[in-house]
Amino acid sequence: MSDEPETLDDSRISQALDELRSLVLQHYPDATFEVAPAPDDPTIVHLLTYVDLEDTDELVDLIIDRMVDMQVDEGLPVYVIPLRTPERIAAMLHAQQPRRYVIG
Repeated sequence: MSDEPETLDDSRISQALDELRSLVLQHYPDATFEVAPAPDDPTIVHLLTYVDLEDTDELVDLIIDRMVDMQVDEGLPVYVIPLRTPERIAAMLHAQQPRRYVIG
């Protein structure tokens, strides 16, 4: 037996990414995606998923079971990384700013 990791079929990873995208888009049609290798391991594929949500746990709850099945049962190194949209981040930062009151 070899110590080298099994080479994964790119078409299997592409299919997995398409399936995860489709699952997300069913619930969040405005979601956008980027595919990138993990910064610390280029054999892992990250599906960066931008959604306009305050709490990205909603997205994780939606995809976690299928993503884990892909990883464990199918041996696919695919991870969905939920990220807030720039507009959501700006709105959250604006809401955190202290209010100034003018007393006349």
